[in-house]
Amino acid sequence: MPKLRIGALPDDKPVKVTTELPASVHRDLVAYAEAIARESGQRIDPAKLVAPMLARFMATDRGFAKARRTGHSPGAGGGEG
Repeated sequence: MPKLRIGALPDDKPVKVTTELPASVHRDLVAYAEAIARESGQRIDPAKLVAPMLARFMATDRGFAKARRTGHSPGAGGGEG
């Protein structure tokens, strides 16, 4: 099995966010949590994977990184942000 991109989760003070996910995304989160459990023996609530996955996505998004460096919000001009 290939090495997973998300491993052990750091202990950090959370901020509660409530959202709805498509059923297919939830199924994938559950499957990912099961894969982590098989690989590391660490059982994880699938919802706890959302934050590190988002953080990894944002950390590797070149457009977002460039916008942060230049002080501009990506997609500025009418949306929230």
